[in-house]
Order: sequence, then C-alpha cells, then structure tokens
Amino acid sequence: MTRVAHTRDELAAALDAATGEIAVVMTMGALHEGHRQLIRVARERSPFVVVTIFVNPLQFGPNEDFEKYPRTLDEDLAACRAEGAAVVFAPGRDDVYPGGAPSITMNPGPLGAILEGASRPGHFAGMLTVVEKLLRLTRAGVAYFGEKDFQQLALIRRMVFDLELGVEIVGVPTVREGDGLALSSRNRYLSPRERTAALALSRALRAGAGHGDPEAVLAAAGDVLAQEPGVRLDYLELTGPDLGPVPAEGPARLLVAARVGATRLIDNVPIVLRKEA
Repeated sequence: MTRVAHTRDELAAALDAATGEIAVVMTMGALHEGHRQLIRVARERSPFVVVTIFVNPLQFGPNEDFEKYPRTLDEDLAACRAEGAAVVFAPGRDDVYPGGAPSITMNPGPLGAILEGASRPGHFAGMLTVVEKLLRLTRAGVAYFGEKDFQQLALIRRMVFDLELGVEIVGVPTVREGDGLALSSRNRYLSPRERTAALALSRALRAGAGHGDPEAVLAAAGDVLAQEPGVRLDYLELTGPDLGPVPAEGPARLLVAARVGATRLIDNVPIVLRKEA
C-alpha cells in the first residue's frame, strides 16, 4: 500500500516504517512512462521507494512555465500505486521552504553555467537546492534520475560528491516514444504539427551518433536540424561523458536543445568517438 505524505511530519512517520535502504525518485509530477520506469528500476533494488512530487518554483525563470506547468496529482498517485511506490511525498511550497524563498541556495559552479545554465540562468541553483533538501528529508541511500536531463544528472552527482552527502546517484537511460521522441511532461504542449517537427531532435542525435569524428558528428546532426523549419535551435553540443572537453576517442555525449512552437525541448545520446578511416 502506498502512503501519501503532504507534510514533513507525515513523511517522517512514513519513513519510520522503512526497512533497509530507502530509494527516492524525484519528480515535478505529470508522470509519464519515463517516470514510471524510474520507479520500476528503483524497486528492482530497493523495496522502499519514495516518489516526490513538487513543482519547484526556484528552478523556473521569470518567463518560464511555472504557473501552467501541468499538475495532475490524482493521476500521479494512481501511477505511483500501480508501480508499487511505498511513499509519495507531495508537499506544498511552505513544507519545502518553511522560511519562504531561501536566501542561501546551491552554487552550481562552472558546470552549471554552460548549456542549459547559459539559456536558463538560476535554473540549476534552484534545482540543486531542492534536490539537496529532498535527499535529506527522504533519508535516501540511493536516488534515481533520468538521463534525458543529463546536465542535471551530472550536477547532482557533482554536488553529492563535493558535499559528501553519502547518497548513490543512479542514471536511468532516456525512455522514448516508438517514433523516437524523448518522453517529457512538456510534450503535451505540442500540437500535432509541432510534435512531428520535434522528431527532428532525436533524428539529429541518431545521425550524429552514426559518426566517430567530432566534426562529422556535429555536421550530421546539424544538417538534420537545419532541414526542419519548425525547430528553433538553442544549442547542439558535443562534450565528454561528464560534460567536460571532447575526447579524441572514446565515450562522449551529444546534446541538443530547441524550441518547437512555444515549447522548449532537450535531448541527448551517448556516443563513442573514434578515428574514421
């Protein structure tokens, strides 16, 4: 049976019933198959999985979609129950930030200033602040995050390492629709025409991943995006596997962000660079 907690005291009482390691899956609600896959992967290791549902105001910019971000708590609770979550923590803003907006937040450092950080100032400071709070509130020993938000995953790993939080961070591969579109709560904003245009992102990543030379990777991906007028590119970047410099050979990451209509989408894939004949 899934227990639902809305306050810190209710969460603490629910966690007191845990035996063994506590796993956490953090979400902003509007759960889709990608979130459900995170819960399933977490349950394979930990019988006691906590799902958090909180639309965090700190990580939204002034012109972003905080007010219209989908809030579907009843459907989300049904999904968590179906996947066997032990606890759902769905707090209000005052439960997460009892003193109001915090005057001290996490500094994401240089890694938080590139890619998404360059396009969304303040986003990662707000994200890391709430993640650190929720790791402590849920008493998590392990936390699961999707690789679709790859920069977020990299920053959380760095924060946990630098601050010695003692939590294992596990990345779970991106879940996609059958046509390749990465699952996202924001996909529901797309019109049918925009959704078709959005497929250019995953096509571009696949095209880039078919090459081993860094210049060829970016050229192939860029060509696909240039052919889709419905996509307004924000960035297309090739990095190391930890978002550092591009290696001459070996594992790397290809990342893209673009607007389709009024909706901003991100995606990425792992690739292996090699010298091409």
